[in-house]
Amino acid sequence: MTAKERNDYFYVCALIEYIARGTLNHRGDIVKAIGEEGIKKLLHDAEMDHCLSFEQVSDEVISYYKIKKGNFDTISNCKYSIPSFLDIGKLYSIMIEDCAKQGEEVQELINIFSSFISDKISEFNTDLYYQNPDYLEWSYRDGKLLD
Repeated sequence: MTAKERNDYFYVCALIEYIARGTLNHRGDIVKAIGEEGIKKLLHDAEMDHCLSFEQVSDEVISYYKIKKGNFDTISNCKYSIPSFLDIGKLYSIMIEDCAKQGEEVQELINIFSSFISDKISEFNTDLYYQNPDYLEWSYRDGKLLD
């Protein structure tokens, strides 16, 4: 993956996290609503969208893909420090780069955000986000949290 591609994936992953928090949706629901072609378009536009606020791009994506409010609120009742949407976006982009076969990065993004690990990472009242990224990656690959 090139440096530009890394930046684009980081941006899109952070945007997905931002949208999910704002609309109270599971991250997988956001990815499903946007779809594979939409993800590809977001990646294509990422370099230009970097110049815009996350709020503006988020509003445009929510409107265009008709993303409705959900009830997956992982922030309001959180007792602990919440990682930023950028921190979470970085984690997802690293997992994609580590797990994806060359040329299959978009599908890996969809797979990761749609997997059990995404909801587990979003449980900010646990310490899962703060675990070693390798632990998260191998748990994802194994399909369950490792003992």
